[in-house]
Amino acid sequence: MSESVLLSVPKPKTGADVLGRMKQEGVTWLDLQFVDLVGDLQHISVPTHTIEEDDFERGVGKLDGSSIKGFKEIYESDMLLLPIASTYRKIPWEKDTGRIFCGVKEVTGTRFSKDSRHTAENAERVLAQAGFDTSYWGPEAEFFLFDEVHFDVTNPHRGQSYSIGSMEAAWSPTGKGYPISFKGGYYPVPPADTLQDVRRSISDSLQNDFGIPVEAHHHEVATAGQCEINMRFDSLVPMADNLLTFKYVVKNVAYNAGKVATFMPKPMYGDNGSGMHCNQSLWNGGKNQFFDADEKYAQISQNAIYYIGGLIAHGKSLSAFCNPTTNSYRRLVPGYEAPVYLAYSKSNRSACIRIPNYFSNEKSKRLEYRAPDPTANPYLAFAAMSAAGLDGIKKKMMPPAPVDANIWHMTVAERRAAGIQELPGSLPDALHALEADRAYLKPIFADDLIDSYLTLKYAESNAVGTRPHPYEFELYLNA
Repeated sequence: MSESVLLSVPKPKTGADVLGRMKQEGVTWLDLQFVDLVGDLQHISVPTHTIEEDDFERGVGKLDGSSIKGFKEIYESDMLLLPIASTYRKIPWEKDTGRIFCGVKEVTGTRFSKDSRHTAENAERVLAQAGFDTSYWGPEAEFFLFDEVHFDVTNPHRGQSYSIGSMEAAWSPTGKGYPISFKGGYYPVPPADTLQDVRRSISDSLQNDFGIPVEAHHHEVATAGQCEINMRFDSLVPMADNLLTFKYVVKNVAYNAGKVATFMPKPMYGDNGSGMHCNQSLWNGGKNQFFDADEKYAQISQNAIYYIGGLIAHGKSLSAFCNPTTNSYRRLVPGYEAPVYLAYSKSNRSACIRIPNYFSNEKSKRLEYRAPDPTANPYLAFAAMSAAGLDGIKKKMMPPAPVDANIWHMTVAERRAAGIQELPGSLPDALHALEADRAYLKPIFADDLIDSYLTLKYAESNAVGTRPHPYEFELYLNA
């Protein structure tokens, strides 16, 4: 089937549509997939003959919430999964199995307050109430494809270690191929780029099996298999669904090709990490509310400037959702193309917020928030960015003047004079910022969601922070 025909196949709209598609496709098992609070996909597989049309309204009673990260205590654990008809697709690498995303409901029938997909739905509703009927999102999630990864953390007294193997790596001992130097991986052709076929297979599966349009794929800057595949933009909740599907497809296709895919922001010292630049714009009545043809600077509207003001004002607390792991802050350091400074500019990749300037027209006008990374729960990250931007519009927050210089080369005094602040330097710093700055997230985020999220992330941070690091032996063994 050609791509144009494939992508024109309508998504199922109702439970009846899904039941009909499963029968037509010979699907006998349905994978009910949902995310925990940090955004990891979970699933349970059920025979399709047990699924009824009413289940798409009332939910399926298949979930013990106490066993899911961030959800429930053991005394209140029974929950329902609510299949979302539009997300159904047949899984190509599993026999006669379909996949469908689910929301999460209480047994009383109300939506679960800590269901992050529901939070993203709240964000769309609040944006519409504010006069923006559509927001478009285009995340660029980078990732690595390694040949092998080994790590040992089982015995902290014997030692802890990790190692990465890749035929492309600058340190590759195989003697085969053409290893890529550090920071030398941007756009090489095969045979130096050994992953062309794997990326092609991933892209084909995204389009042919899951109906997600792909615009391009290529090798990224870092050595050892850094990749990027660009999906076409979509509105907020569908794009978050697509991003989760993207990660699911990347990992499974890579696994079946004998590779290890990781979305860790910084798996290697001394080279670029993986970010997730988030292109975004607000629309109403078919008009781009970020575009102003008469505005001299990058043709961005006053609404766009206020939106940027909100992202900058809340940038530190946004990091708790957009950069949610301890490893995220290995990437957010100067020198590796990572945006660490809260400023905006046109076509300037040293600024945290960039106005892409390839084309200057209403259709393409957007802003690119460059700080996030692909470990983020997309439902929460997109919802939080929209909340920050909307707060900027409501309160008419003016950001500091745009900075068209290379911010990485500016002195501390020059940055201070320009009003440029830095993103948090660690996960605890980001979590502290969220504790102090969370009011703008209402009414999109439930308080108990934020509280549970903070608890989980502090525990994560403490688990890493209390373990000695190998480099500390280099620094301090003879202290």
